[in-house]
Amino acid sequence: MKSKNLSNKILGSVQSNGFKYIELPSVIETSHIVQRSGESFRKFIFSFTDQTGNELCLRPDLTIASCLRYLKNNLKGKEKIFYSGQAYRKSQNKKDSIIRNQVGFEIIGSKDEKNDDKEIINTSLKSLKKLKYSTGTLTIGNVEIFNLLISKLDIPKRWKLRLTRHFWREDYFSDLLKRLETNSDVDPTIVEVDKRRYLKMLKDDQSSIVAGRTLKEILERFDKKIKDPRRASKGSNTSKIIKDFLKIKCPINKAAKELNKFFKKNKINLFVDQKYFPISKNKISKLNVVFSTAFGRQLEYYTGIVFKIDIKSKSKIINCCNGGRYDKLISDLGSKKQIPAVDRLGRRASQPDPDQRRCRGHSRRARQPAVIRQKRGDGQSG
Repeated sequence: MKSKNLSNKILGSVQSNGFKYIELPSVIETSHIVQRSGESFRKFIFSFTDQTGNELCLRPDLTIASCLRYLKNNLKGKEKIFYSGQAYRKSQNKKDSIIRNQVGFEIIGSKDEKNDDKEIINTSLKSLKKLKYSTGTLTIGNVEIFNLLISKLDIPKRWKLRLTRHFWREDYFSDLLKRLETNSDVDPTIVEVDKRRYLKMLKDDQSSIVAGRTLKEILERFDKKIKDPRRASKGSNTSKIIKDFLKIKCPINKAAKELNKFFKKNKINLFVDQKYFPISKNKISKLNVVFSTAFGRQLEYYTGIVFKIDIKSKSKIINCCNGGRYDKLISDLGSKKQIPAVDRLGRRASQPDPDQRRCRGHSRRARQPAVIRQKRGDGQSG
């Protein structure tokens, strides 16, 4: 009863900030999940077939359920909502529970990005007043800055797409950097054979179909690879730049300074203003506030600001909530246009979970803020 009362107090705190409570469906179409996350994610969900043959699944995440609700009801304009319930997902760790109790709140359809980000973080901080803890850390990251860095590096376009697409997959991302360093994915012998085939195919009928593509499309793709080669020495330098970027960690009020020092050292044509960050204080109540370029890789749909709050209670470090910004989720799920929004999703306060994969929050926004920009003059460019 005591734990339930605590959760109700936190939900009451959110409601007092103008958020309205909504109910979310427990069952959603499996295709929404698989199309976004790939077939490999199927092993983590609980799916079944209904009497009409449609494949359904228990919701693995409340955020996705909320986005599908917004899309299905064809909602427009600004909406501030909150919800609570259970999400169901298998884990690679057999000790993890398959049932995850979550609480979340969102601002959807508002274009006031900067203030929306602040409101979500401040509402999250306000809810901490209901918890007993001695100290903690608010960690802030930003996936958008990473994506902008990649766009400026002197590497082939296909490699830029790989690195941004797989940033959230830490092990695979590390493997990509090793391949980039060593050129291990390029066999010179095969390249020469392909070049001879390319010259021969130029004389064939360009409209003929091979493996679902016209010969013209295949040749255009290979032509780009020939004109956009990757040298091992350049790949090694690029890998070092990325690794050094992901080591940046500092008090939040030094974030812009450290980033701009890094950009200048590596001749990257970017500049970040401190106003870009929703918070500039290094201490808020009992929380230390830090910036980390490596944070924000828990979910593939992060695109902008990300944050998490870890607290220390009875000698244990507990991740009580994660948050962030994701611009493309609703459009990926079927919307014809991008819907700006920001939210925070966390495990219910009654059941704090040290596994931060269970405590997620996100945001979607409409436009890039004016306080991160290209510098005039020379610099690497994509």
